[in-house]
Amino acid sequence: MKILDNFINLITYKEANKYSFVLTGENNNSNDENSKKDKEKEPITIFPSINVNQEYIQKKYNFDINSDIKIRKFYINVRGKQYLAFLFYIEGMIDSKSINKFVIEPLMLKNESNTVKGNPDIVSMAVTNNVSVRRVKKFDLSTFIMDCLVPQNDVSVENKFSNVFKKVNAGVSALFIDTLDRAFMIDAKGFEKRSISAPENESIIRGSQEGFVESIRTDTSILRRLVNNENLIIEDAHVGEISNTQIAICYLKNVANAELVKEVKYRIDNIGVDYLISSGQLEQLIEDTSFSVPQLISTERPDRAASYILEGRVVLLVNRNTLCSCCSCCFNRLFVFARR
Repeated sequence: MKILDNFINLITYKEANKYSFVLTGENNNSNDENSKKDKEKEPITIFPSINVNQEYIQKKYNFDINSDIKIRKFYINVRGKQYLAFLFYIEGMIDSKSINKFVIEPLMLKNESNTVKGNPDIVSMAVTNNVSVRRVKKFDLSTFIMDCLVPQNDVSVENKFSNVFKKVNAGVSALFIDTLDRAFMIDAKGFEKRSISAPENESIIRGSQEGFVESIRTDTSILRRLVNNENLIIEDAHVGEISNTQIAICYLKNVANAELVKEVKYRIDNIGVDYLISSGQLEQLIEDTSFSVPQLISTERPDRAASYILEGRVVLLVNRNTLCSCCSCCFNRLFVFARR
């Protein structure tokens, strides 16, 4: 009888005891409140003062400790006036030759486009029906720098520090100019990356001998070339509060099911993790409950991933990783992940 009572007590549900304790030397509530206050104090937009921007960046990136964080200060000449500027980048992640030739040199050296004095307006002439038309455009420093002084093919403007930090961490250079409350993001990446090679785990006799690599833009270019259709959509998403891992969502607009695309975006947008390092983490975060039928199929071949896109599936490319994923039309039954 005693054995039976012990067995019943063993299998009977008991409500868990509630403990209330605080780790010694720490106050979790105060730490949470301090972190919230720090986030509220952080500036959202870029300041017009270049000295304030430089001081904030140096504090944010621990400039006195980090050896690869670089700030290059110089003066630029714009229509007879000099402005203090600095270039903010991470050493080892940019192409120094492109920055020197197409950014610093045009801004620092005097030439016809930036030494015009007198009338600050920009005058252009146009001929319409054999009639010369004179057009006068009011001078704007930001527009003038974008259109005349930075001969780089990929330049964008950001006015929030958070967006600037995300791009700089990915290898983009940020140009700050005094009196302007914005930064010019110059894409001149130059870090080392593995070249395209044949798939190691999926050898093939006939077909493409290319395999995925760790660079997400290299992988998207391979898919563009294989799919060869203007309806191929490649959207960017980010996962991880700390790692901010980039993910590319690839699908054919006129073939893929719109509900499938929405479901994929919904699941990715609702991933609440601090970091995403491996593709295996992404699989576990977005897959449904496991069934007897495999939900995930791995491949390192771009031609196989391209065939899935042409069939109406959605491909997910993960940056700095060896996996890309394809979601089938029945999202809650089958995933296909391509390993690179």
